[in-house]
Amino acid sequence: MNRSRELKMTIWSHKRNLLVGLMVFSALAATTSANTVEIAHVGYGSSSYLNIWGGCHSGLQVVGGVYMLEKTGGTGIGEMWPDGLIPSFCAELTQETSDEPQLYSVVPPESAPVPIAFLGGFMGPVKADFIRELWARYYDPAWAVGPETIEEKQRAEAFHAAIWEIIYESLPATPLGWDVKVDGTPGPLGFACINADRDLANEWLHSLTGEGPMADLMAFISCGYQDFIVEIPEPATIGLLVLGGMSLLARRRTIKRRA
Repeated sequence: MNRSRELKMTIWSHKRNLLVGLMVFSALAATTSANTVEIAHVGYGSSSYLNIWGGCHSGLQVVGGVYMLEKTGGTGIGEMWPDGLIPSFCAELTQETSDEPQLYSVVPPESAPVPIAFLGGFMGPVKADFIRELWARYYDPAWAVGPETIEEKQRAEAFHAAIWEIIYESLPATPLGWDVKVDGTPGPLGFACINADRDLANEWLHSLTGEGPMADLMAFISCGYQDFIVEIPEPATIGLLVLGGMSLLARRRTIKRRA
């Protein structure tokens, strides 16, 4: 990375940190509560199964794609999301989700995931900005609301693999160094996967510059449960999620009746 790019990324990080600080100050000025959401993992959007190496796992079969969360409460910045469904991507592989409501803190992505024992620290601003750029360039809101096609499932899964690659691998000299086909970090850290569109994940990763468009993201973190990356919602997105949520909840009721 040349000095010009480092300077630009440093300036962007300072601007973003200032913006996040202002958001936090505004939220705390309006309420004395912390920045929290009460959420439960209730299902999936576009997704598929892949096998991963990373986060203490060796060949484990997991779901890659959109994790749908149901929010039932929030304080401070957490009130930016209305109660209901929130599409997300798991950012932390060492813990499980909860299908019962749990209290999460709302923080910028660079302050995730927790606990930090496995990674040795938070992902930090550079990795967080690469995820912001990945999301701005390639995330498709249709993955959260369906109907789900095979292509959408594969693309959402590849997107998730790219997120895990950014979080769990050491930063390469350039984005061309990312490769979800190979665990490239010595020791327990690193990430690799099979049974996913790995070429697509790598294509997206290699296109990142750290200077492209940036999505407005936050993280929901908990020391006891899996953490998630989410986007700050826009009104149009909220409307789509209401329709998608009706379909998801109807499927859950059907499954329960069959059980």
